[in-house]
Amino acid sequence: METNHRIIIGDARDLSSIPSQSVDLVVTSPPYPMIQMWDETFASMSADIKSALETGDGPLAFELMHRELDRAWDEAYRVLKSGGIMCVNVGDATRKIGEDFQVYPSHARILSHAISMGLQVLPWIIWKKPTNSPSKFMGSGMLPPGAYVTLEHEYILILRKGGLRKFRTATEKQVRRESAYFWEERNQWFADVWSDLPGASQALDLGMSRKRSAAFPLGLPLRLIRMYSVYGDTVLDPFVGTGTTTIAAILTARNSIGVDADPKSASFIDTRIKAIPEIAEEIISQRIADHLSYIEKREQSSEKTQMKYVNRTLHCPVMTRQETGIRLYRPVSVKKLNEGEYMVQHELYSSSPSSIEPVR
Repeated sequence: METNHRIIIGDARDLSSIPSQSVDLVVTSPPYPMIQMWDETFASMSADIKSALETGDGPLAFELMHRELDRAWDEAYRVLKSGGIMCVNVGDATRKIGEDFQVYPSHARILSHAISMGLQVLPWIIWKKPTNSPSKFMGSGMLPPGAYVTLEHEYILILRKGGLRKFRTATEKQVRRESAYFWEERNQWFADVWSDLPGASQALDLGMSRKRSAAFPLGLPLRLIRMYSVYGDTVLDPFVGTGTTTIAAILTARNSIGVDADPKSASFIDTRIKAIPEIAEEIISQRIADHLSYIEKREQSSEKTQMKYVNRTLHCPVMTRQETGIRLYRPVSVKKLNEGEYMVQHELYSSSPSSIEPVR
C-alpha cells in the first residue's frame, strides 16, 4: 500500500490548491483566540484585532479573532467530502484585560459557526489534562465569591458534513472492516472524557513539549484518525504546525495534507517523517501487546469470558466478529518526491503467535 503526503506553506483561510470535496477527515488544532501566545499571530491578520487588544476590548478582540478562523472553517468545509468528519481540538481562554477577568469560550463560538455552515454537531470530547501545580487555582483563594473554577481541560469538537458516510462497493466495505479497532479501544476512545493518552505514541514527538510548540500529543490524532477514517483516506490539518497530524496519518496508512503559514514547519516535519520507520514497529507491537494484555485480564476475571473469535492475521483472540477483519499496516519506507511531498510504502503486519505473547 502506498500513501501520499503533502505539506503546503500557506494560509488556512485560503485552501484553493485543494479541490472541493477531496478530503475525508479534518483533524486540527487552531491558534486559540485570547491565549496570549497567539496575540501576535492574530494581530498580524487584522489591524482591528491589534487595535482591540491595545485598547483592552477583550470581547471585540475575541470576536474578530474568530472571524478570521471562520474563514478557515469555511475552506475546510468546502474541501471536506459529504459524510466527512471534522475534529477540532480547542481550548477556552481565561484572561484579565483591564480590571475584568473572564472566560472566552472558543469552543462555543466555533460550534456556533459550524451550525451556521450546516455541519452536524456530534457528541464532543472533553480532554482533561492532569495539573498538579499548587498555583493552578485562580482568584481570592478561600474567600468567596472571588475565586474561580480551574480551567484544565480542552475540547475536541466532532462535526460531520452531511449524513452518515456510505460504504457502497465491496472494496469499500472490505477496507472498512480492515480499519476496525479492538473492543477495548472502542470502549476507551469513545468515552466523552479523555484523561490520558497512550504513552508509547509519544516516541515521535522528538522533544517537543506542548508548552514549547503548542502541538497536541501524537496520541490524540492517532486516536481520532483511527476512529473517524479508513485506510487510504485523506486527512487534512489546515494548522499543521510541527506535523503531528501528518505523522499520525503516515502511521495509520492514510494520505494527508498539512497546511501552515510558517515556512519553518516544512523542514521540521521533514525531519520527523524520516524517523517514522524506525519507531513504527514499536507502536504497532505496543498496540497488539495492549490488546493481548486486556484479553488476558478479561479471561482471568470473574466473568471467565470465553473468546469466540480469532483474528488470524494478528494471531490473537478478539471479542467480536467485527474485529476478525482488522489488518494493521506499518510504514517501511519514505520517499521524498519534491519539497514538501512524500510517498510512503506500507506493508501488512503479520505476526506469529509466539511473537505477540501477552505482557505479564
